[in-house]
Amino acid sequence: MILFQIFNTPAAVPDSVPSRHQEIEMLKSLPFDELMQRLVSSMVNFAVNLAIAILVFYVGQLIIKKIYKVVNGVFLRRDVDDSLASFILSLIRILLYFILIVTVVGILGIETSSFLAIFASAGVAIGMALSGTLQNFAGGVLILLLKPYKVGDYVEAQGYAGTVREIQIFHTVITTPDNKSIIIPNGGLSTGSINNYSKLDYRRVDWTVSISYGDSVEAARTKILEILKADPRVVEKYIEDDRSRRRAEALEKKQEEIASGEPSVAEEKKPVKGWRRFFSRKRDEAIKKLEDDAEITYAFEKKEVDRSPSVRVAALASSSVDLKVTAWTFTDNYWGLFYDVNEKILAELPEAGVNFPFPQLDVHLNPKNTD
Repeated sequence: MILFQIFNTPAAVPDSVPSRHQEIEMLKSLPFDELMQRLVSSMVNFAVNLAIAILVFYVGQLIIKKIYKVVNGVFLRRDVDDSLASFILSLIRILLYFILIVTVVGILGIETSSFLAIFASAGVAIGMALSGTLQNFAGGVLILLLKPYKVGDYVEAQGYAGTVREIQIFHTVITTPDNKSIIIPNGGLSTGSINNYSKLDYRRVDWTVSISYGDSVEAARTKILEILKADPRVVEKYIEDDRSRRRAEALEKKQEEIASGEPSVAEEKKPVKGWRRFFSRKRDEAIKKLEDDAEITYAFEKKEVDRSPSVRVAALASSSVDLKVTAWTFTDNYWGLFYDVNEKILAELPEAGVNFPFPQLDVHLNPKNTD
């Protein structure tokens, strides 16, 4: 190919691409000076094309980074879901780099049609070899379409539990409570079972409290209910009432932020320079959305269900009476409420005359019969 480029000049243009033997014969027939001249000319042209290709590659990298930042900024301003945004951004980056590589290859003088044909053939072979990877890609698309979870949700899947940090093309990244980063392929996530703890806005918290036989169950129930009702995080009776209260508090807080001129946490993450009018409009839209949400009636909540805290006898164990304690709370408050109530029960229940039992074993001795 290089010899053909040497002879591919206006002085001698063959009708077809010469074979290797013909190239050698043509090389022998040329004078040494002319051969060196054409060889130097070809090397200079190749060096120029190589320099241009390197320049295009670095400029293309800068352009790709700029496009990435612009698209990311658009997603931030439009409040696009983080899961969908990370997936599209990674896909855009791969496509742009592929276009850049094809362009650089064309500048170097390699036929791009042949390169694309080779790439397509290699793609088929690689696709057959990497069928699992393609399954992960399809799984990522299904996750973004069906939305079993999103970035920020706390999920349990494939034997791991943690907060979803990224949803990439082929895998999902979750962070465990002890700050370990777990990478799970999307294929298994799209076809397996997923426990999403953050899907619904309210959850039930359960405790098991064991008291001694002989202690008053009613006294324990009264004291535990007193502890639960004193905590503002516990739903008093209806989830709908608690949800309306939270929305009213959020709306009041938003109005106070606007009145004081302080931006919200979400707005502080966005670029401020040059977008003041945009942020002002977004604040107005946020307030309008909160007001509209306050009027929403959910189809599955047409009938209000009593979610008051309860204390019931769950089991009569060998050494204790086990009480089942339940209370409903906002999902974000789950663990805080669980641990705080545990400490309060431990500290305050003995004050009401209710004791916590220890394992017991009664031994009865029968004296021997003596005549």
